[in-house]
Amino acid sequence: MSHECVDSLLSGVRRGKMSNTLWKSVLFSPAILGASLLLGSSAMATESKTTPEVAQTPAAVTQSPEAQAVAAAMLGIDGLQHIASQAVEEEAAVLSTNSIKVEQPSEQTLVEASNSQQKSVASKLEATTQPATKSQQKTLADKISSPAPASASLSEIRVAQAAPNSERTLDQIIQYGSEGTGNAETVGQVTSVSQLRDVQPTDWAFQALQSLVERYGCIEGYPDRTYRGNRALTRYEFAAGLNACLNRIQELIAALPQGVTREDLAALQRLQEEFAAELATLRGRVDALEARTAKLEAQQFSTTTKLKGEAIFAISDIFGGGNIGEGVDDANNTVFQDRVRLEFQTSFTGKDILHTRLAAGNAVTFNSLPSRDFIGSDAAYSRNSAEGTLQFLAGSTGNNNIVLDWLAYEFPIFGNSRAYVAAVGGLHNDYADVSNPYFYDGDGGNGAISTFAQMSPIYRIGGGAGGGISLAFGRGGSFFKPSSLTVGYLAGGSGVNRPGNAPTSANSPLDTNGLFDGNYAALAQLNFSVSDRLGFALTYVHGYHNTGSDIFESGAGAGGRLVGTTLANLPSTLLGTSTNGTTTPVVTNSYGAQAALRLSKNFSISGWASLTDATLIRRGTAQIWSYGLGIALPNLGKEGNVLGLFAGAEPYMTGIEVAGPDPQFNRDIPWHLEGFYKFQVSDNISVTPGVIWLMAPDQNKNNDDIFIGTLRTTFTF
Repeated sequence: MSHECVDSLLSGVRRGKMSNTLWKSVLFSPAILGASLLLGSSAMATESKTTPEVAQTPAAVTQSPEAQAVAAAMLGIDGLQHIASQAVEEEAAVLSTNSIKVEQPSEQTLVEASNSQQKSVASKLEATTQPATKSQQKTLADKISSPAPASASLSEIRVAQAAPNSERTLDQIIQYGSEGTGNAETVGQVTSVSQLRDVQPTDWAFQALQSLVERYGCIEGYPDRTYRGNRALTRYEFAAGLNACLNRIQELIAALPQGVTREDLAALQRLQEEFAAELATLRGRVDALEARTAKLEAQQFSTTTKLKGEAIFAISDIFGGGNIGEGVDDANNTVFQDRVRLEFQTSFTGKDILHTRLAAGNAVTFNSLPSRDFIGSDAAYSRNSAEGTLQFLAGSTGNNNIVLDWLAYEFPIFGNSRAYVAAVGGLHNDYADVSNPYFYDGDGGNGAISTFAQMSPIYRIGGGAGGGISLAFGRGGSFFKPSSLTVGYLAGGSGVNRPGNAPTSANSPLDTNGLFDGNYAALAQLNFSVSDRLGFALTYVHGYHNTGSDIFESGAGAGGRLVGTTLANLPSTLLGTSTNGTTTPVVTNSYGAQAALRLSKNFSISGWASLTDATLIRRGTAQIWSYGLGIALPNLGKEGNVLGLFAGAEPYMTGIEVAGPDPQFNRDIPWHLEGFYKFQVSDNISVTPGVIWLMAPDQNKNNDDIFIGTLRTTFTF
């Protein structure tokens, strides 16, 4: 605000007029006028400074209702004057603050102090503003006073405020009032907001400015009849303008011919009672909320840990395969199985997660599936094909014993890059993106019903203890993870033909065990998120599988196969029935490509292909293939529902080269067809019926087709 605005504010106070009715509304709520002045100016562009907070405890008041109402009005006005004066003084004393104790003055003292302050400011500004006469002040003071003064019931308060330099502060105000005195054109009082050329009815503060100009007459324009509302307002200008308007208010109070009527007091008392009820209700709600919060804090399990749980109920059965063993259909019955996982997620920084998961389940595989025998160092073994394995069997203990099946910690490195360390139960898909939306859910509770349709079998090679790092070099979209380079290493024990082996972990110090001497798999992946609709990845996994360990076993060691035919998991079974033949370690180099295309929020296509080149140490090599394609229709019928259709070939061995004649085996493609429909009953319950059709089981078209059906119900909490 320039010097013209300051002079105009003062002259506007001298010339303004206001009807008795309008003035009464101002009397009831003088604080609204101060807020309107703040909004009407360009205070939004000024610097923000923290004002000291004043805590005042009201005491019992013994005044009459009329005296209370008038006292409230006068204290509100003088309170605004105190805020304006404090804002001026605070600017001049930033470097010298101290804490002082202030005694709350009585109403009469406030009136006298206000008059003294007005005279001092008027003298410094050489303005002609006249405060209310002493007789008028005496009349108002008489109306306010009562046998029990309000000041006697007000508690002492401590205020941290500046020790101002009054002379410097007033000099700065005078400086604002004298800026541009060379301008010959004087500022005239604006009586209508329409006289301001740069103020339009569409301006957001038009109504507030119109009220200050036309109702209260304490705003003036620049000589060129502009208001310049976008100009920054200084604290001095605000203080000077607010003081002028408050002076105008006191003049109007003193000029009231009849004072405050009984009707006015009744209306004011009614408003006070209404506000008292609202405040009492709000106070009660806040007290109740504080009590509940205190109880929750006292009873909560941990301030850093939350619990996530999942329980699966599944009714399943298997049909067909009449010429396989004793007959798959005849050897199995309908089963009701379960699996429960409780995971404690702990965060120490808000961006890291410590996963501690307990699991139990009674799910077991079906009987009489295609199998092959092999000889270990101590006995003969037979292992079934892992085709059609239901995902909720992964991690099941078989007898509902509780085990710690996952203990891992992941944390950010920089940007979107993250690191992952697993002590137990680590999987490559924990830290690497599998690019298979809607089918993959990580645990089998809400995605595809089989281990094969969940993700590419290349991620099933190895697992256990170790870690990985995902270095993000793109932001990614809201659907796919950011583009990244991912590397990882997991070690998972050994096979069955060594005493003391520790499958699923690298904790055993025995030979052919540990972190580097047992089974392990090292992964490298380049993942690209082209857009929010397209993502793909190129993956390489180098693995070592010691003495009878399966290839696609996710760190479970011997007999832990989760996907694929018998030959794909243990190619050495073709090398004969001698101990030297079937216990050959295998080194694998696997190459995979995965892609996902999300055409819309209701249609997605994903698929993969992988090749595993297996080296049977000192014996020969074998090749293993796998591929699949899935179509997902999310939100079909209801938000959260998913219809999934998947088709592909589970891992199967296509060739083997050894010294001498190559072993004979069937090379038929073991097709896997799957369909499921997840129905989201509520946010925490889903029901998923699904069916699996296996053609040429165990890569032999002479075997009868096998059908597996399940009805899975998942509870999450």
